[in-house]
Amino acid sequence: MTTDQRVALVTGASSGIGKETALALLAAGFTVVGTSRDTSRVTPLDGVTFLDLDVASDASAAAAVQEVSERFGRIDVLVNNAGVGSTGAAEETSVDQAQVIFDTNVFGVMRMVNEVLPHMRAQRRGRIINISSVLGFLPQPYMAAYAASKHAVEGYTESLDHEVRDQGVRALIVEPAYTRTGFEANSAKPDTPLHAYAKQRQAVDRVMAEAVRNGDAPSVVAQTIVTAATDTRPKPRYTAGPLARRARVLRRLAPAGVFDQQIRKMNHLVG
Repeated sequence: MTTDQRVALVTGASSGIGKETALALLAAGFTVVGTSRDTSRVTPLDGVTFLDLDVASDASAAAAVQEVSERFGRIDVLVNNAGVGSTGAAEETSVDQAQVIFDTNVFGVMRMVNEVLPHMRAQRRGRIINISSVLGFLPQPYMAAYAASKHAVEGYTESLDHEVRDQGVRALIVEPAYTRTGFEANSAKPDTPLHAYAKQRQAVDRVMAEAVRNGDAPSVVAQTIVTAATDTRPKPRYTAGPLARRARVLRRLAPAGVFDQQIRKMNHLVG
C-alpha cells in the first residue's frame, strides 16, 4: 500500500502532547501513525493508526518503522515525543534510574532516528522533530537527570541536522515549557531519597506542580510541531508558547549572576 499524502509517525501519541500532535497533523493533511507501549489501552482517535512501540527496545523500534514503511510506502515526518520524567536531587537518583531515563529520552530518540533515516534518505526528503524542553537549555534543580537528557537531545539534534541536510532531511527541535499534561504526576521519584534534601525537594515539587497546572495547553505545543513539520524554510529550533520564548530570551540576554539568582528564586532555594 502507498499513499500520496505525507505520512507522520508520532511516538507517545496516546495522551498529552503526543495525542494533540497526532490530531493536529491529521488536520493539516497528514496520514498519521501514532504509537504507544500498549495500544490495547489507547482510546482510538478517528483517522489515526496506532502501533505498539517501546522506544527503549531496538527490535520494537525496527518493527514499528518497518510496518509504517510497508503499509504506507513512505515516512515524511518523525515526531520523537515519547519520554519519561524524573524528579529528585541528583544525589538521590541512582545511576540505574538515570540510565532508564536516558534509555527512553535519549537513546529512544537515537533508535527511532536510525530506523527512519534510511527511508528518508531514499526519498531525499523528511523531517525529524525531536521534542526537547526549556530544560534542554535551562537548569532545573531537583530534575538534574531529566534536564541532562534534554540537553543531550538538543546537542544530538543540532549535530544530526548538519549531517542530513545534504540528504534532503532536516532534524529540528521543539522546546515546550510547562504544559498541562500528566507529566509531573507521572514522573519517577528518586529511588534513593535522602533526608538532607527532603524539605527542599518538596518545595520544588510544589513549584513544579503549580507551574504545570498553569502551563500551556498541549495543543499549543502541537501547533508548533505542525509548523516545524510544514515550514518551507525550517528553523533549527522552535520554542512552543510565550513562556518558552521568554525563557529562551532570559537565557540568552540575562547576565550570569542575574540568571543564577532567578533560578534560585523561582525554585524557592535559600542562600
